[in-house]
Amino acid sequence: MDTAEVRQKVLDIIADVALDDDLSDLDDSVALREQLDLDSMDFLDIVMELKKRHKIEVPQEDYPQLASMQSCVDYLTPKFNQ
Repeated sequence: MDTAEVRQKVLDIIADVALDDDLSDLDDSVALREQLDLDSMDFLDIVMELKKRHKIEVPQEDYPQLASMQSCVDYLTPKFNQ
């Protein structure tokens, strides 16, 4: 799976968790929490959806690697390709 496909998978999950947020002008290098109205529970929902939909487990110590869209893609692309 390439990075564009991984990005879309993450966007699909965020869209389902953050229903009221506009994702069309998301800056991949800026922290998601700065751009979207995500709280801690929303973030955990995203992590749980990754596990549920794609069987990808993110250990708590790796949560900071999911801060921005770019860091999500960088971290998750190898996991999608295992």
